[in-house]
Amino acid sequence: MKPLHGKLVLDLTHMLSGPYGTMLLADLGARTVKVEPPGRGEGTRELLARDPDNSREGMGAYFLTLNRGKESVCLDLKSEAGRAVFYDLVRQADVVFDNFGAGVTQRLQIDHATLSRINPRIVTCSVTGFGETGPDINRPAFDQVVQAMGGGMSITGMADGPPTRAGIPIGDLGGGLFGAIGVLAALAARESTGQGQHVDVSMLDAQVSMLNYMATMHLMSGQMPQRIGNGHFVHVPYNTYATRDGFIIVACIGDAFYERLLEVVDHPELRKPAYRQQPARLAAKTRIDAVLNGLFIQQDAAHWLERLRAARVPCGPVNDFAQALADPQVLARNMVVDVPLAGGGSVRMPGNPVKLSGMTAQDETSFSPPPPLGWDTESVLQELLAYPPERIAQLRASGAVA
Repeated sequence: MKPLHGKLVLDLTHMLSGPYGTMLLADLGARTVKVEPPGRGEGTRELLARDPDNSREGMGAYFLTLNRGKESVCLDLKSEAGRAVFYDLVRQADVVFDNFGAGVTQRLQIDHATLSRINPRIVTCSVTGFGETGPDINRPAFDQVVQAMGGGMSITGMADGPPTRAGIPIGDLGGGLFGAIGVLAALAARESTGQGQHVDVSMLDAQVSMLNYMATMHLMSGQMPQRIGNGHFVHVPYNTYATRDGFIIVACIGDAFYERLLEVVDHPELRKPAYRQQPARLAAKTRIDAVLNGLFIQQDAAHWLERLRAARVPCGPVNDFAQALADPQVLARNMVVDVPLAGGGSVRMPGNPVKLSGMTAQDETSFSPPPPLGWDTESVLQELLAYPPERIAQLRASGAVA
């Protein structure tokens, strides 16, 4: 059984950071009801929705991935009748998760102060660009804004090139990830206190947190980290190297791995006695990398990887998406899954990286379809709220639900 079985999440999220957070909770078994405005629904539904390569059943890859395992209910939260239905759902729920801009939940009367009067056990989570305190709470932010402001871009890229954002949207994904962690912490605390609480996650805070030990080093020394490409500021050799048919990574962290590397590569310069200790290698980093590049380029990647692995030198290929998603280790860990579609067929997408001993392989690979807009409105109102058909028809006629 999935660990969050029995928990009900009301998902008010849009775009990427919020939907990613609630996707993680849904993957772990929470019943996740996506509350969308009538009409077009959540804005992300339209991204790639008409792209013939990247859409299925009128939903783009973006929406399909982030909303697997969820249900869709259309509610007009701007109407009094729609809010009344939402409040009834809150009475049954464990979590309300949003990533609206600052002040939106208060204007809609769905903020934690309001919802906790309805259900004192409710956990609410808001993921915003800059959080709910401080001078910048009203500034809009998207992924690259917080990547830039969080410091990480300043050390990403080649030394002679411009600051570079991460290839994946870590600003958005970091906000969703920390939001899910915060929700789990609040649910755990509720077990002893009986009370819910609000989780306030700033995407910028998440980026600063991920600076980790490098931020501590700067705060201790006052020295400014610089862009060094794929190299490392301590360990040598630790870099990307070109082979005859692709790139590989070699990561010698410590002197012992360098000794093992010498079992694989044969060059008199690399065997200098001084290089057997890290300080000398760091001082000669440019030359050592040049020698290794000259050796590695002479053979295919597979040739080197086989020998490096045999010597237990940390290494790996620089995979493209096709290679990464076909890697036997990735597949053995159920990290590529088939998610069914409401109209039949399925879509392959990344799986759930959280493996728990109480979950079966079926738990790891079973997902319900990403929902068409409003697909579950009637069933949720009947099952969770015991609304009779005539009341649902009345709400539908008024436009409060769809």
